[in-house]
Amino acid sequence: MKTVQIITDSCSDLTPELMGRYGIDYAKMNTVYQGKEAPADLSWTPESVRELYGIMRNGGRVTTTQVPAGEFERIFREYAAKDRDIVYISCSEKQSGSINTARLVAQDLQKEFPGTKILCVDSKHASLGEGVLAIEAAKYAADGKSAEQTVAFTEEKRKYLHQFCTVHSLDALKRAGRVKATSAFFGNLLGVKPILVADADGVQAAYKKSKGRLGSLEEIVSLLKEHIVDPENQTVYLAHSDCDPAEVKTVKELILKSIPCRELFVGYIGPIIGASIGPDAFALFGFGDEITFRASED
Repeated sequence: MKTVQIITDSCSDLTPELMGRYGIDYAKMNTVYQGKEAPADLSWTPESVRELYGIMRNGGRVTTTQVPAGEFERIFREYAAKDRDIVYISCSEKQSGSINTARLVAQDLQKEFPGTKILCVDSKHASLGEGVLAIEAAKYAADGKSAEQTVAFTEEKRKYLHQFCTVHSLDALKRAGRVKATSAFFGNLLGVKPILVADADGVQAAYKKSKGRLGSLEEIVSLLKEHIVDPENQTVYLAHSDCDPAEVKTVKELILKSIPCRELFVGYIGPIIGASIGPDAFALFGFGDEITFRASED
């Protein structure tokens, strides 16, 4: 049986260290600013983080593209030529069309590499939610599992991965068309902060509101505490879009005080999700009870 290579994309917000640890690679999307495209590289530095979010804080608009077909062809071909089967774990299909491009490229390449499987999985997540599923898939495949087994495992695992996110406002997400919410959530009432989740269908949805910035930070930790299962045996992931270091410290302390997780990972919300969500957002990820909330039924 062939070795299975896990590939994700720029939405995953994995660090080079995490990708190196678990043998994951990624296909690059692009950011677009003032008409110029640039690859959405996940080798972030504090300087590049401040640059992106500084543009947005100063009123600049950064947009994004999905993974180009040529990029999928490059990375799929690289690992097919190494005689590996491939499992691509994508950003939620509700937020990006990249998985559809990947499926078409995979179909064409399998004519050239008929003995190679190239399978595509909708993570139903973005940011470190997508990245966490890629990590879990890589660990599972490393135990000698097939590409088909890894796909089935990932599709089951995604049902239990919770995301709780807070932003200063929904304006950036509304402009980007990345979030589902009623008009009431777009009111930006003074001091009211929205809480977002990835619902059971992979939709980024406004879930509830919280009063004040600190209240919203406490709320996302409380929600994860409510839904997480077996925290002692898992890593909790925290991602933020260039938040104040004092706030990052506060959220870390809230998590460690409330949730007895084995490990806490803290990283940045990367260029693709960052361009949509804007600066000063926090997102928490952890495995828990099955996700049943659907924005369409709210």
